[in-house]
Amino acid sequence: MHFLEYYYKTVVKYDLINKFTYETSKEIPQLKKIILNFNCKNFGLKSFAATILSLKLITFKRNARVTNSKFPNLFLKIQQGQPVGCKIILTKSYMYQFVSSILLEIISKISIVLILKISKKNVNYCSFKLSNNQLIFDNLKEHFSVINNISDLHVSIITNSKTQNELFFLLKSFKIPVRRASNKKMR
Repeated sequence: MHFLEYYYKTVVKYDLINKFTYETSKEIPQLKKIILNFNCKNFGLKSFAATILSLKLITFKRNARVTNSKFPNLFLKIQQGQPVGCKIILTKSYMYQFVSSILLEIISKISIVLILKISKKNVNYCSFKLSNNQLIFDNLKEHFSVINNISDLHVSIITNSKTQNELFFLLKSFKIPVRRASNKKMR
């Protein structure tokens, strides 16, 4: 059992019960899965190999998949079925291992606050983006010459929370520095 999973079961779960009201234990918010996604800038074999290698090095998981376009885009010169990126889905211990590596290797070294964008339809889904210069994982430092041209990493966290307050309380309890995206337009 990963130490963050143990922390969730022994501390965070009871904090959620004390803060919010639930009828059953299945309603208590928890992390379900994390989806990591790289979009490729150019569609060559070298760029896909670099993005798949970086996903494998970040997550220690081998089943990174190439994503294909569902619709053609004439402006970007993308045909239907053409590869456009790579993604990997993390669950269980891999998910907690990735959260701990983000906390220990990225957020502790550079002071960033992740701005979360939450869709109005799905409260249980939030996402953020780590730019190429923020990806300073220890595993990627050794392979910098191969991975220096990868694009931004899109991270999507999927939970079973029902409200935005539950979602932010859950993320803050894991010590993830988050704040809500402001909807106000700048003048």
